[in-house]
Amino acid sequence: MADQPMQTARPRHSRRWLLSLLVLLLIAGLCWVFWPSSPATKAPGAGKPGGGRPGFGAFGGPVPVRVAPATVGDFPLYYKALGTVTATNTVNVRSRVGGELVKINFKEGQRVKAGDLLAEIDPRSYQIALQQAEGTLAQNQAQLKNAQIDLERYKGLFAEDSIAKQTLDTQAALVAQYQGTIKTNQAAVGDARLNLDFTRIRAPISGRLGLRQLDVGNLVAANDTTALVVITQTQPITVVFTLPETELSTVLSRYRSGAQLPVQAWDRGDTQQLSVGVLSSLDNQIDTTTGTLKFKAGFENQDEMLFPNQFVNVRLLADTLKDVVLAPSAAMQFGTNGTFAYVMDGDNKVTIRSLKLGASDGDLTVVKEGLAKGERVVLEGTDRLRDGSEVEVVNDSSDVPATPGQHLQGQDKKDLSATPGEQGKAGA
Repeated sequence: MADQPMQTARPRHSRRWLLSLLVLLLIAGLCWVFWPSSPATKAPGAGKPGGGRPGFGAFGGPVPVRVAPATVGDFPLYYKALGTVTATNTVNVRSRVGGELVKINFKEGQRVKAGDLLAEIDPRSYQIALQQAEGTLAQNQAQLKNAQIDLERYKGLFAEDSIAKQTLDTQAALVAQYQGTIKTNQAAVGDARLNLDFTRIRAPISGRLGLRQLDVGNLVAANDTTALVVITQTQPITVVFTLPETELSTVLSRYRSGAQLPVQAWDRGDTQQLSVGVLSSLDNQIDTTTGTLKFKAGFENQDEMLFPNQFVNVRLLADTLKDVVLAPSAAMQFGTNGTFAYVMDGDNKVTIRSLKLGASDGDLTVVKEGLAKGERVVLEGTDRLRDGSEVEVVNDSSDVPATPGQHLQGQDKKDLSATPGEQGKAGA
């Protein structure tokens, strides 16, 4: 008897749930029928029997689409790659003599010119060594002078037949011996003077200094493993990058013809252009493991936006295609029979057109065959289109022509309500 109330409560709960569901469905149906449509999306068959929901192209009505025209213009052919900034010259400044570091004449990070004094080693021991070498030289020079005087005297005596020939020859050999000793002493003086000069450490190249790694008072050894400071030559500077062998023909033909190929360096996010240079050299063999060839571009880097070992995005302007047909890349469709696009056939119908494509920068594509200047292609709404479908153009960008390469200026993409030329400003 205790279970009987629970059995009667369950049917009541089920009926209440079904009633609520029916009310919700009725409200949704009324909203669908009586919801007002906007003038911009109202289809020609709105409100008629079988016309379907106004403005949405359902149940056989016109499909709302966005279109843009094909244009003719010049197309900059850019090859993109990842590059590494490399200093033109890098020098680890080390002492060439041993001693105590007594003076540092530079600030970390400053620019220096070749020959600028950077630091000094205690010179006193090297000054003494120079004095010793000079004293030995003076002593042997005096002995040489005395031997030369004796040789002249012996020559006179030998002419008078007063001494033997052996005595004259012995004196001549003694003079030659002293002359050899003098040369040795002069070399010792030069070496001592050079070591004294090495106590004044100078910049071997012009460039920018790094962080100091030794302090005043440290004892340094000749050619020590720890460098005093590192100098990098950043003006000019180079960027090393690679290109696949499939893209080499255009670049090599223009480079070998003597053309100056511009190279742009962009930051890691590919949003800011850091510097512009030219292609300067290339490697002499292709890397068999990656199938790529190394290139080097030179940059003046006057504003020093490029730092050694920095990673950058490289854009090499390999060529400029003249007077080619350009269409928005968003209009390109890919099917089992190849690439195609929906092209406007009149004002309210579309037709499928097979295309042969060329280079692309992400926003604009070169159309080699299948499209002519002024023909409008569908950008949005292609998922509901078929060959011969009836459409309603809700946004027509045919008033402003597309301009290739504008997206390379680092603009954000992608507003499909803008003209194709404005879309081209977005980053590839």
